Amino acid sequence: MRDNRRELQLFLHLAQTLNFGRTSLDCHVSPATLTRTVQRLEADLGHRLFDRGARGVSLTAEGHRFREYAVQALELWRAYREEHPDPAELTGRLALFATVTACQALLPDLLAPFRAAHPQVRLDLRTGDAAAALARLDEGEVDVALAGIPVRLPEPLVSRTVAVTELVLVTARDRPDPKLDGPFVLPHRGLVREAADRWFRARGTTPDVVCEPDGHEGLLTLVALGFGTGVVPRLVLECSAVRERLAVVAADPAPEPLPIGLCVRRADLRRPLVATLWSLTAPCQDRPARAAGRACPNRS
Repeated sequence: MRDNRRELQLFLHLAQTLNFGRTSLDCHVSPATLTRTVQRLEADLGHRLFDRGARGVSLTAEGHRFREYAVQALELWRAYREEHPDPAELTGRLALFATVTACQALLPDLLAPFRAAHPQVRLDLRTGDAAAALARLDEGEVDVALAGIPVRLPEPLVSRTVAVTELVLVTARDRPDPKLDGPFVLPHRGLVREAADRWFRARGTTPDVVCEPDGHEGLLTLVALGFGTGVVPRLVLECSAVRERLAVVAADPAPEPLPIGLCVRRADLRRPLVATLWSLTAPCQDRPARAAGRACPNRS
């Protein structure tokens, strides 16, 4: 679900500054996200809102007309909210992204308090590749993402760790004498691939990578078929339909664990739906996820 009010706010700021860099900095969005927001608005309206030339950025005639509409729309929204400062129940829709594994292992416990307190809120749950989670959040495609947390989170985002899972090396159970010298099946991209690459560098080895699937579930299927040894979160392994065909290969030291967090845009913490979900999610104090991948329990 697109945040239309956020788009209007970005448009009005840009209409005032006429400077993409300034608006990007002031509104805590990336230049690419700001450009895509303007392009989506122009596509929806069927008109250009800005002229971009050698002399800089200027509003078109349609841009001036749309600015009047945007001001009025936001003023009407603010007036409505002032008349209803403390609604008895939250309503609306919250778009949330999580991988299939996270949906099964973490979301039921994580969202239960929010669901119980606000049953009228509709959850728009989307799944996909874990590596794309934060990009989809940053670009405004979703309001919340449950995703692996990088060492450096993009500045517009904020996260709260809700679980920590080990990264384990796995191979086909019937593979004779599995070792750590390959071949390997590794994710094509993402935090698990980065952690695996750091682990190989620490061992002073260059892995023989034979397959690079996009998703962890697909990776485990290739490993079960005997293509090689894989690196995955234990959370994914324990939820996998092919786990009985796999075996964990001992590694000392093991790859570094992966923190999993609830991530939102920092500016959205002012929105009632996002703020309420955030308040009902207690942070995890680096407690490892259990075998079934349970979230860290909420604390009052």
